[in-house]
Amino acid sequence: MATLTTRVLTDDPNSALGGNGSVPPTLDGGGDDNFGSGPLSFDMRLRRARLGMVVAMTAIVMVFVSFSSAYVVRQGLPTLDPRTNTLVRDWFPVPLPHLLLINTLVLLLSTITMELARRQVAREAAFAQVGAIPGDTPKVETGIQWLGLTVLLGITFLTGQWMAWHQLAARGFYLDTSPSSSFVYLLTGTHGVHLLGGVLALVAAGGASLLHKPVASRRIVLDVTGWYWHFMALLWIYVLCLLEFAR
Repeated sequence: MATLTTRVLTDDPNSALGGNGSVPPTLDGGGDDNFGSGPLSFDMRLRRARLGMVVAMTAIVMVFVSFSSAYVVRQGLPTLDPRTNTLVRDWFPVPLPHLLLINTLVLLLSTITMELARRQVAREAAFAQVGAIPGDTPKVETGIQWLGLTVLLGITFLTGQWMAWHQLAARGFYLDTSPSSSFVYLLTGTHGVHLLGGVLALVAAGGASLLHKPVASRRIVLDVTGWYWHFMALLWIYVLCLLEFAR
């Protein structure tokens, strides 16, 4: 019985293996901005960065949940007065400064500018990935302006918080005045420290833009920082509502 075989005729038997007898390497594709499809492609880097940010935000949530639980429980616990040897209530409501409402508006406004900066760098990344449309160029400087405005608003918010602390002290509510005043300083101060971390991240992102770092890296930084910034705004609203209505 005859068998039918097929052959592939080439002038160089090694040409199918890349010319030197080895399998040709796979290319990651993309350009200098690392938008390729290799093991460290942009999508994978973005997913990893977002996952890391979710883990960080979860840890922050757990911290504030523990503070909130202690805040609510401590309200109903009396303390022992050493002078009379009796249990007394030492929880006094702290009147919050009206400046905190202005600070809240400033922080909410900063979330808008943060989102505008994030979307601008996303459009810039799209231009870098697929190529600019003829006759249309991305306005890179606009993203820097929104980013700078966000940093300015963040610093304004932190300055406003410091001024609110001074108003509390002027009314006689210091850190060690009572357990209620201690929790006000603890909750607002902890939030302020975390927001300061976001401001530093935005400053680093702005420096990367001025130094013309790869747009893919800048988009990843602004994407996760944008998530964090919006999270900080929601967290502040929660803290403010807790201090205002659970006292």
